[in-house]
Amino acid sequence: MSTLTKPNHIGRKISRIRELRDMKQEALAQAMGISQQTISAIENSETIDEEKLAEVAKALGVTVEAIKNFSDEAAINYFNNIYDNDISGTILNAPQSNHCSFNPLDKVMELVDENKKLYERLLQAEKDKLEYLEKLLKEK
Repeated sequence: MSTLTKPNHIGRKISRIRELRDMKQEALAQAMGISQQTISAIENSETIDEEKLAEVAKALGVTVEAIKNFSDEAAINYFNNIYDNDISGTILNAPQSNHCSFNPLDKVMELVDENKKLYERLLQAEKDKLEYLEKLLKEK
């Protein structure tokens, strides 16, 4: 049976959250200290033990419950139902005092960009360390 017909396929939920966070399997693997192949196996698994799920959740920056309860439909409906499409951008069924003065998707994208830049700096630092160690080895 395909993962599309299994709403509780935990690996697929992990994969979708990772994709929404604009994270590659390699980045998640590095954050967890495991191989990309292991991440692939996790994402293809229908179930995962609680300890490993907690590690994945931490690396993704979400809660275990967020992974367990994730659904594409809920994520889409959240954004479709909360904000109406008029020019004023008011929140549906909310008093005017709670008017949202920014687009939440823009804020999410800013966070994604910040995380991407941080990851790139960390990756460059690791490359620099590796280059330095290789240089030391050649000198011996």
